[in-house]
Amino acid sequence: MKKVFLLFIFFGSLTAYGQWGAEELDQKPSIKDRIFTGGGFGLSFSSNFDFFSLSPLIGYRVTQRFAAGTSITYRRTTYKFVNPKISTNDWGLSPFVRYQVRGPLFLHAEYEYLNLQYLMSQAQLERRSFSSFMAGAGIFQPIGRRAGFFAIALYNFSYRNPTSAADYYPYNSPWVLRAGVTAGF
Repeated sequence: MKKVFLLFIFFGSLTAYGQWGAEELDQKPSIKDRIFTGGGFGLSFSSNFDFFSLSPLIGYRVTQRFAAGTSITYRRTTYKFVNPKISTNDWGLSPFVRYQVRGPLFLHAEYEYLNLQYLMSQAQLERRSFSSFMAGAGIFQPIGRRAGFFAIALYNFSYRNPTSAADYYPYNSPWVLRAGVTAGF
């Protein structure tokens, strides 16, 4: 049960990524029409952890099918099972490219840099940086002009399986799955 809850904390938070629907780009769209924004937000509370995450995103539609952008991430986790409570602060940057293959299907690639602070023992925090290259495919179903549903499966080509308790890695698997309802501004 605790593992399921931890998965919810990290992957089940409400995510909103700026996208575009089925509308066509004009012959000469303005820069404003090509820029999209969005982001992610997560919040969770339990008897062991409190978790907050914020990930704003900005992108640019280079062509009707090809887009590039970046998101930044900030996460704060408070560990309540230690006395006194300990809070960690994480941050990251994820430039990405996305190509709409056909209809709702798209290909996605991103480089993710994470600077994480994690709990090594009851009183010891450690900070490390991790770089990951991920690529995969997804589906985007528009709901109106600037909203929709998405699901994406990415493979982390930089994944390495931890060999000991001291060998921390931010992912439990090379597969990263994301799904949510999107909203662009």
